[in-house]
Amino acid sequence: MVNRRKLYGPLELVDGRWAVGDSALPGGRWVQFREDGMVPHTGDAPGEVIRWAGVMEGITLQIGRYSYRAGFPVTSGFDGFWSRKPGVGRLFLTLRHPYEYRTVTFDRHPHRYSATQLLLTAQLMVNTVADGEAHRLGDPEWLSRAIGRLEAVTSWPLGRGPEAVVRAALETAD
Repeated sequence: MVNRRKLYGPLELVDGRWAVGDSALPGGRWVQFREDGMVPHTGDAPGEVIRWAGVMEGITLQIGRYSYRAGFPVTSGFDGFWSRKPGVGRLFLTLRHPYEYRTVTFDRHPHRYSATQLLLTAQLMVNTVADGEAHRLGDPEWLSRAIGRLEAVTSWPLGRGPEAVVRAALETAD
């Protein structure tokens, strides 16, 4: 399945498409971003397509006991991004037509995710959905440009949160 992978936090570029989670883990769970929507996988078996048009109110990213939404982590423990233990992450979605909450689980990569990458990845998903552009997450070229801009960010000035950093990156990704 995997020829070449590029990683940014929980995101990985696999064979020309972005995904969340470790797609190389045998029998693992991961979520592929496609043009028509996100597709949860278990091993090589794809699940139901969650259409981009149905995603509303952003996407919340959870790693360990940390949830990343609207630019800051909501903590309830200490085993989040720095853990090297195998574990899972989750994407929490609010969908329309019919209105429902959905949780999509994925397996973490066997390395630590940096706090900066987690915050910026979560904010990227929130901003993109809030701007009515959720479908762009399924555009591998656009998402590669956006992530390329975010890769250069290691910190930001006090008083300027992740939302402003991601907005600046998205302006230059277009």
